[in-house]
Formats: sequence, C-alpha cells, structure tokens
Amino acid sequence: MTTITSLSDLTGDYLLDAGHTRIGFVARHAMITKVRGQFDEFEGTAHLDGDDPAKSSVALTVQAKSIQTGHRQRDDHLRSNDFLAMEHHPTITFTSTGVEQAGESTFKVAGNLTIRGVTKPVIVDFELTGAENDPWGHFRVGFEGAVTINRKDWGINWNTVLESGGLLVSEKVTLELDIAIVRHS
Repeated sequence: MTTITSLSDLTGDYLLDAGHTRIGFVARHAMITKVRGQFDEFEGTAHLDGDDPAKSSVALTVQAKSIQTGHRQRDDHLRSNDFLAMEHHPTITFTSTGVEQAGESTFKVAGNLTIRGVTKPVIVDFELTGAENDPWGHFRVGFEGAVTINRKDWGINWNTVLESGGLLVSEKVTLELDIAIVRHS
C-alpha cells in the first residue's frame, strides 16, 4: 500500500472501477436464511477532498436489470413490477448531499437514494480500506460501506405471508458497497 501521510494525499477526481467493485445486497428469506445478490452493471464518479472531506461528493448509477442472486426465477421476479419495476425505472441512483468524517478512516456519506422513481435520504457508513498505485501507474482508493434500508420506503411492498404468520421476504435490506475508484486527474 502506498503510504498515505494524510487524507490530503487522496484529493482528486475519480471514476468507479466496475471490474473491482461490488454493489450488493442482503435480505432475509422466509425469515430463516439470507439471500445475497449484486448488481453487475453500474458507473460512478467521486471527488475526494482530503483537506476538507465535507467538500467530497459521489454519484452512482446502477442498472436495475443487472441484478443477480444466482437464481434466474428470483432474479426475474426482482426485476418485475413487484420489486424493482425495471421497465419503468431502469436505474437506481445515489447522489451524495454531504460527507462527514467520523473517525480516522471512517466517513458518513449522506445522500439521496432513488429506487423505482422514489427518492429518500440515506446515510452510508464507509471505511477507507486502502490506497495504492497499481502496476500501470494509476492511483486507486478503496472503501467498504453499508446501509440498511426498509424497502417499503421506496414502494417495494410485495410479500407473501407464511403459514407461521411471518413474511417470505424481509422488509429490511442491507446494501453492501465494496468500492474501488481510480484517480483520473
């Protein structure tokens, strides 16, 4: 890892490295197990200001059709009007509205998350995982982040009641972000 003497070493404009990034999610199924999935098509940008993290910003666009859980029938259902309604709302977006440094290498990124055409504020907790020059001379920075949302807040209400009275799909979904960005300026 490149030695970072201060966060100011990170200042610059970045592009998301889709080949080394995972945009994923976890939700309970039948309240007994977790289903994990991810989106395979997305793009994003970031501006990092190490001297004043509050001046940092990020923008992310995810293609809803790229959802993958490893089960074709479930993936098709998640793409349908019951869940993501991708024909009417092909993208999921996140645009930051503020960044707060919470610790030496942790940050709270506030922003607007839009799913199914509904925009709600969220705060994503991120940890700086490293920074490094790759063998091709590009400077890379990594972050891990997560936020738990209630899918019903975005109009994703479909469910089935189980014999026990529980629900087939949890209302709470954890969004997991393993991010790699590459400085371009």
